Amino acid sequence: MRALLQRCARAEVRVGGDVVGSAGRGLVILLGVGHGDDDATATALARRVAELRIFDDADGRTNLSLLDVGGDALVVSQFTLYADTRRGRRPGFTDAAAPAEAERIYGVFADALAALGPRVGRGRFGAEMEVELVNAGPFTIWLDTADR
Repeated sequence: MRALLQRCARAEVRVGGDVVGSAGRGLVILLGVGHGDDDATATALARRVAELRIFDDADGRTNLSLLDVGGDALVVSQFTLYADTRRGRRPGFTDAAAPAEAERIYGVFADALAALGPRVGRGRFGAEMEVELVNAGPFTIWLDTADR
């Protein structure tokens, strides 16, 4: 799985002009699912995201996690994180999981993250979405479970 985390002051995602998910202070998580990703991978990544110390403490050091600050999360499916741009001018997406399996694993991730405590908003899987966020920092982190 691949996740792009962006600290945010607030964020929301719209489909057809309607807000379908939102977050206050916390994280926007763009999430891609690849071949071979499973429930255990999704659950472990959710814990890693929740416990990653990327929020400032009273001294301005990044010593606090999403759980520590009581932050929200907005999880948005993003198969394009698996774009292969090595050939030609058009990206390929053959490394992304099939839509049905990707949607299921996306749900496992979001549910596992919510079970840890944060309020979790979601985008709409497979929809054309508008994601708006106020990036805090900016502070952006890339996680790839294949790198572990």
